[in-house]
Amino acid sequence: MDFEYTEAQRDLSGLARELLTDWAVRNPRTDDSGFDPELWRAMAGAGLLEAALPEPVDGGGFGVLEQCAVLIEIGRTVAPAPYSTSIAVVAATLAEFGDDLLVRRLRPLLRGETTFAAALARDCAAFEAERGENGWCVRGSQSVVAAGAFADGFLIEARAGANSILLVVDRAAAGVTVTGQQVVNGTDAAILELREVQVPDGDVILAPEAPGWARRRAALAVCAHQLGVLERALEMTAEYARTRKQFDKPIGAFQAVRQRLADAYIDVEAVRLTLWQAAWRESHGLVAEAEIDVAKFWAAEAGHRVAHTAVHVHASTGIYLDYPMQRYFTAAKRAEFESGTALTHLRGLGAFLDAPV
Repeated sequence: MDFEYTEAQRDLSGLARELLTDWAVRNPRTDDSGFDPELWRAMAGAGLLEAALPEPVDGGGFGVLEQCAVLIEIGRTVAPAPYSTSIAVVAATLAEFGDDLLVRRLRPLLRGETTFAAALARDCAAFEAERGENGWCVRGSQSVVAAGAFADGFLIEARAGANSILLVVDRAAAGVTVTGQQVVNGTDAAILELREVQVPDGDVILAPEAPGWARRRAALAVCAHQLGVLERALEMTAEYARTRKQFDKPIGAFQAVRQRLADAYIDVEAVRLTLWQAAWRESHGLVAEAEIDVAKFWAAEAGHRVAHTAVHVHASTGIYLDYPMQRYFTAAKRAEFESGTALTHLRGLGAFLDAPV
């Protein structure tokens, strides 16, 4: 395994960092909606939305590794850009499994004109679908759909008999109700309710491997974004420890502070290593479920420790609303629980290791 950035990853990462850092400087305070249309269009104009998609969309040739590189940069600025849902999950899934009709749905998204959210199964499918004469009828509800409050469309995982299928549902379709929710770090999430929504055959993906593929990509997106959040939070905390003085000494000179920062560094590197191991295996078509569980465990467990270390070292400054650290703390806490707690992933990994060969 070679975890060094490829040339494409370096280019995308550098471009994303330049654009997002410039945006962060010009927008030191943001609302909590989770979406800035101007930034989204700027990312599209820079080619960041379409560049990290596999073929056949506009001749692209990149994939999950490049998406992770972009997501790390988004996490570093906690930018209100729904890349993890719209691009890393929905667009990538449609490009991988969709026909020409579904791929054409991506054009407005890649131009920065629309966004998508994904409502994938957690412990069990929240939606049910039945085959009818003119398509599919979908019903059910799911809460805390990330980026759902402003999404123009949704990629739904639904139970259809003994199988799971994916369906693309427009927000404006009859029977769709979207209710915004307040979560720990914003108002982007929503309750999605579908009441006998009719979905044509052309908006359905029946490939049996597609739902699992989308769930794996969603998990990797959360881990990559979390890595960016933690990486930047640790940098800010180390700089604060070098400049903040107590008893005429930088607080970083005290052994207890140095130890906590050292532990946080090890945690961040663990998130980095496990993310790239899982993403590398996924990119090469290898079985990666166990590696993704390990990456999700570290994103949750290390995310908790690093976030709390950052706030504790900053003391009361760390939770001031006019100081940026509180945004990193809440972003890390949300990612800690977004795809399940650390204990959940350990149990899943234990079941995988205990399974007969």
